[in-house]
Amino acid sequence: MSDNLPAIPGMNNGVASGSASTGNGFLALAGRTAKLAASALFLKEGMHLLRSHMQANAGAAMRLSEMCGQAEVEPRFTSMIEDVSTSLTAVAEASGEMVNAADAVDTDARGFNGAHDREYRPGYEASNGSGVRQAKPGFYRRTGRRS
Repeated sequence: MSDNLPAIPGMNNGVASGSASTGNGFLALAGRTAKLAASALFLKEGMHLLRSHMQANAGAAMRLSEMCGQAEVEPRFTSMIEDVSTSLTAVAEASGEMVNAADAVDTDARGFNGAHDREYRPGYEASNGSGVRQAKPGFYRRTGRRS
């Protein structure tokens, strides 16, 4: 994971920290999805840079191929340079697809985080505001009647 990711409350080096944010607790899940969204944004940024770099290199290889053709360089070498240009263009296009995938991950993670917050924040705030120590998440599922 990149060291350039922003600090996210409740997270310690990519791992949920603190008693309220261990396991699948409210803060731990919110922190993990926020980190996922941030990671997707960094991936998207990196893929944009890669795409522009590969497009520039593909253009340069195509220009070199044209100059080799004008200089009457042996055709097999000119063909190899054209193949490189084609491959670099393919990498640029694939990085564009990665941008779309990273954008979808970012959007889905943010949507999940929003839905999770709307659903569970009221209960989280109520249990923290009550002053009474609460059972760990999942406790009541383990101790309930089994059918």
